[in-house]
Amino acid sequence: MATKRSRKFSYLTGRLSFSVITASAKSNARDQCAVLLVDIGQLLTLRSAEEVPRRGDFLSELGIIEDAAVLCVGGKIVSVGTTKDALRDPWLKKHRKKVIEMDCGGRVVLPGFVDSHTHPVFSQPRLLDFEKRISGASYEEIAEAGGGIRSSIDGVRKAGKAALARQVSAALDDFARYGTTTVEAKSGYGLSLEAELKSLEAIRLAAREWPGTVVSTFLGAHVVPQEYRGRSQEYVDLVCDEMIPAVAKRKLAQFVDVFCDRGAFSASETQQIFAAAKGQHLGVRGHVGQLSETRLGPLLGYQPASLDHVDYVNGADLRALAASSTVATLVPGANYFLGLSRYPNARQFIEAGAAVALATDYNPGSSPTLSMPMAMSLACTHMKMSPAEAIAAATVNGAWALCMADRKGTVEAGKDADLAVFDVGDYREIPYWFGANHCALTIMNGVPSVSDTREKM
Repeated sequence: MATKRSRKFSYLTGRLSFSVITASAKSNARDQCAVLLVDIGQLLTLRSAEEVPRRGDFLSELGIIEDAAVLCVGGKIVSVGTTKDALRDPWLKKHRKKVIEMDCGGRVVLPGFVDSHTHPVFSQPRLLDFEKRISGASYEEIAEAGGGIRSSIDGVRKAGKAALARQVSAALDDFARYGTTTVEAKSGYGLSLEAELKSLEAIRLAAREWPGTVVSTFLGAHVVPQEYRGRSQEYVDLVCDEMIPAVAKRKLAQFVDVFCDRGAFSASETQQIFAAAKGQHLGVRGHVGQLSETRLGPLLGYQPASLDHVDYVNGADLRALAASSTVATLVPGANYFLGLSRYPNARQFIEAGAAVALATDYNPGSSPTLSMPMAMSLACTHMKMSPAEAIAAATVNGAWALCMADRKGTVEAGKDADLAVFDVGDYREIPYWFGANHCALTIMNGVPSVSDTREKM
């Protein structure tokens, strides 16, 4: 069993029962809430003098402060230091009655996780695919039989926007329970103009109801839908000429993603889509090298924020990736759930100097997990990342993968007040206790939310 801290947080001024706060109270809660966390056993700040993604040995530097305190006001972090120094602060002495003080009882506090790769807009789990995979069918065989991504399309096309928004909202609340405060959310199971716009609108509706931060990504180029089989170029033209302009006009996404791999879209098709996205002033990112190798050089020319999966990559492309600003986002949950023996070679990426992030790849077919601690555990056990590297990859480098490092991913004055409190005494326990949730409290943009999977504090 994990070593337990004191069973309850001690509220030094006032007593509140926290739960996820919805949009009607979100703005007021953030603007009026002042929260002081004290008696933090280990505060992982991940602060750095350099505003760059973590690479190489730098990935292990967590900036730990012991017996620490963090003051958050108006949704922002305003001071970070020791508990002794915090309690001497003149501003705090003057306003103490207005501040919610929480004694963390020696727990571990770190930046809220930044999950930079998720697919939350779907209507049903893919249980038949799950059974077929157990009986020996491959990912591609399942897809050819009508399963896989295409099997989720019908449900999304038939579902109403409100129903999809409820599905996304439920997922966002679950993300928060595991310590995630920022989520990238993709469309990609509609694959028609109407269904893709509906999916992105559902993400926007859900985001308005969640205290955390959601970054939307248009993934109309997930696979070629059945009605365009054998006519992939026509579908690519539809994505470029109609879908991307419509998404940009409605301001429904910050990024455009493409699944560039065997059975999905070619490198040349991906470049056409990236060019169309750039023409609409949207960022780009890509699923690359999950099933087979794709040359990265031509794609890097479009300065993607991240290239994700990258299970297959050659040495020359790895060097090019390391020399670029693009983050390599590794998603070991997919490898685990698909029963693959091969995982991304994280050590090779780190030693080459590439910026590495971790994400859940939450989706109904290949990675149905919302737990960043589980993704971190897999990174440690199957990709030989150290616990410190996994934490940096799941926080600050995830923020870089979403072009949000100016606001997210570290605990320092001026950043958004996104924090996760774990009921453990050492940060290494977070990936160590796999399959368990030891997140006790999440603070999203200054709004506290207790994980209801744990005993209420």
